[in-house]
Amino acid sequence: MKKSIKSALGGKKSRRNRHAHMDLDAVRNAYRRYAGFYDVYFGPVMQKGRHTAIRKMGCNPGDRILEVGVGTGLTLDLYPPNVEITGIDVSSEMLERALARKERLGLDHVVALSVMDAERTHFSDHTFDKVAAIYVASVVPHPERLVNEMRRVCKPGGELFFLNHFKSRNRVLGGIERFLAPLSRLLGFRTDLSLDTFIHETNLDVIDKSRANVFGYWVLIRARNNNRTHYPQTLDRESLSINTSDLIAKEPGSHIEYVPRSSQPGSQSPP
Repeated sequence: MKKSIKSALGGKKSRRNRHAHMDLDAVRNAYRRYAGFYDVYFGPVMQKGRHTAIRKMGCNPGDRILEVGVGTGLTLDLYPPNVEITGIDVSSEMLERALARKERLGLDHVVALSVMDAERTHFSDHTFDKVAAIYVASVVPHPERLVNEMRRVCKPGGELFFLNHFKSRNRVLGGIERFLAPLSRLLGFRTDLSLDTFIHETNLDVIDKSRANVFGYWVLIRARNNNRTHYPQTLDRESLSINTSDLIAKEPGSHIEYVPRSSQPGSQSPP
């Protein structure tokens, strides 16, 4: 019995093995399930943190901003109308709802919504003034790769923002989070991502940190992009985008077509 329970939970895993245990298929499957009720269960309870994050960004007129893991677009109407917002997400089901929100609210400052892997985007180096990952760091398979990719597409001297839940220092809550960690693939996110480990392993140049949402259970990190390195990029697949001005339902076996957009901010065409 003990052996079967251990097998079901994946056995003991090191921190890095747990990170590797997450994969894009697991994330897609989880958020396919969540998409229909995400706004109800994850909207109001975490919306204050979204407001705080956008306010902390201090958006300037003309700023080009990338939000990775934009989901159903709960932040899109929080940005001022004088900036340009590009949103990406690995879940097409979540992005369909973001597109509907953009059209319903007339959010012309949202210039692109794209199905894209946050760890391997198709944007050129130094494209955006600010890059935000709101409730994303514990979702991606490799947080270090996420941060490196955000650095790459952000302009030197720009800013990176992370709003996320991190492992609690409370012994009881921390114990529950560790117990749930082997179920990460099913949940679609890790419950035991350590704040200190995240900052250390990603080598973030943190400007400040603050608590957010109910009981301060989430942390908002503001960091400086001081990396001027050019990151070589090899693309092995086509960038897939929801064309927010010309959506066509054509793809066989699907109710929506994701149209390649070479006009995206700083996009690179696949070789």
